[in-house]
Amino acid sequence: MHPAVGLVLAYLLGSIPAAHLAGKARGVDLRLHGSGNLGATNAWRVLGWKIGLAVYLFDTLKGFVPAFFFPRWFLLQGVAGGLRGMLDPQSVELWAIAYGVAAIAGHVKPLWLRGQGGGKGVATAGGVFLGLAPMALLASIVVFALVLLGTGYVSLGSMIAAIVLPIALFFTRGVESPLFAVSVLLAAFVFFTHRANIGRLRRGEESRFGRRATGAGGEPR
Repeated sequence: MHPAVGLVLAYLLGSIPAAHLAGKARGVDLRLHGSGNLGATNAWRVLGWKIGLAVYLFDTLKGFVPAFFFPRWFLLQGVAGGLRGMLDPQSVELWAIAYGVAAIAGHVKPLWLRGQGGGKGVATAGGVFLGLAPMALLASIVVFALVLLGTGYVSLGSMIAAIVLPIALFFTRGVESPLFAVSVLLAAFVFFTHRANIGRLRRGEESRFGRRATGAGGEPR
């Protein structure tokens, strides 16, 4: 089996809309409640912390499984099929990154929802870096938690954490690492998907974490 098959499977796995399915199970379309975003934070606000946590863990696994396990599985399959050059460390890292990016793309533009109404990719991206650079991710998580505790804004914490990640990778992997380049692009992508949140933060209208919401609000995932 060619490793490229894993890209399709990673996208399909990323496309599973956990928040949407959780909401439907409770008779709620999350696209019509809270911020309208199909992510863990909106699920937490509208459906409660237990469902929100379950959605967050599932969305994280959608990134972790393809980035961590798929290279080992599909590249070994490729070797069995005669593609031995794919097992060198650089190839493994590049395929792992590609699988992770495919999973994030699936989360943001889910096939099962016809490419509409996906989340913002923060939890899924966290899962990818959990599999590929856990120490850099840990630094990012610590900063996220500090910002959240200090301000109550998940969106602000997510954006600052996105900045910290490439800084941590710069010191642990160096600028020559493909993962560093991906982290820079990811930070830019996080800011792009949070552009509405940035506007609400500037106007003082952004929702703080911990409030159950049924009206319009801002959240990052």
